[in-house]
Amino acid sequence: MIKNTVTQEIVDNSIIETDVRTIELVGKKHTLVAVKLQNGFTVIETTTCVDPDNYSEEIGAEICLKRIKDKIWMLEGYYLQTILSED
Repeated sequence: MIKNTVTQEIVDNSIIETDVRTIELVGKKHTLVAVKLQNGFTVIETTTCVDPDNYSEEIGAEICLKRIKDKIWMLEGYYLQTILSED
């Protein structure tokens, strides 16, 4: 029987690879984070800052990873709801 909940452990364990890069677009630095999930699906997020003097790849990566995990929660919830509705 399938559990009817998504857990932080499920979200965390779904990520098998993370790539963090600083890229420059339209004259500004951006942090780009891409994660590969267990099934091969890729989720990407980016951040930037208003003042280039405040740019921090570390802070940008933290923000991106939180956003990505929020997306994974939604994706896992959707998947679980689909499975449970088929039973």
